[in-house]
Amino acid sequence: MERAMASGSLLGEIGFWAERTPVHEAARRGEILQLQELIKSGACVNLVTYDSITPLHEASLCGQTQSVKILLAAGAQVDARNIDGSTPLCDACASGSLECVKVLLSHGAKVNPPLYTASPLHEACMNGSAECVRLLICVGANLEAHDCHFGTPLHLACAREHLDCVKILLNAGANVNAAKLHETALHHAAKVKNADLVEMLVEFGGNIYARDNRGKKPSDYTWSNSQAAKCFEHYEKTPLCLSQLCRLSLRRALGRQALEKISKLHIPLRLIDFLSYN
Repeated sequence: MERAMASGSLLGEIGFWAERTPVHEAARRGEILQLQELIKSGACVNLVTYDSITPLHEASLCGQTQSVKILLAAGAQVDARNIDGSTPLCDACASGSLECVKVLLSHGAKVNPPLYTASPLHEACMNGSAECVRLLICVGANLEAHDCHFGTPLHLACAREHLDCVKILLNAGANVNAAKLHETALHHAAKVKNADLVEMLVEFGGNIYARDNRGKKPSDYTWSNSQAAKCFEHYEKTPLCLSQLCRLSLRRALGRQALEKISKLHIPLRLIDFLSYN
């Protein structure tokens, strides 16, 4: 329902607007006093634009924590979806604002909203927000959430070369050999020619012989004599040692929940180091 007041103020019910409203703009810019005045005068915090963006989406995407708090206190829908299906939590993760993410989660934002697009964890991995990735995993983010374009969060973190995020995902139990069109995280690592990434993935059991839908192994995407190519050549000639294989077997047997519990116990650090990648 489209409606504009003669005075130019935007009051009343939820509606669809072709342009951003003053509430959207105040939320996006973090203009706290103006936002409070608009709400006090009766402006609806759930007004949406033609692409279904709410003021809470705007505030979250810009990392405006105070705006997020004010909007939520005024009744903003915490899991509202825009035209792409993204929620404010997705946008907060895209912005890399850990504080916004915390506020949204504390108000009941779903860490695993039923989306057909990028999840909050995907967005955090795309942005390289390691702390956001860690927090989302702690509250139960689905490590294997699948996006038709990006694959899993691990695929995305590797494609963007965010090694800290990759390490967190793998230590949390992400499937290193999950495939998107038969393409694994190792294929992404090879395509970006990142030897450190290749090494990390192989240490966690990445299959160097996996073939994508074009029939290519990860090493087929490297340049001859590059560090990444040398890394693949080394692993083809030198299988993982016994301690590495034992670590992989223990991780698979224990599973994610057990590993999380172990990290909280008072046990020798050597065991935790043995199970984790450093």
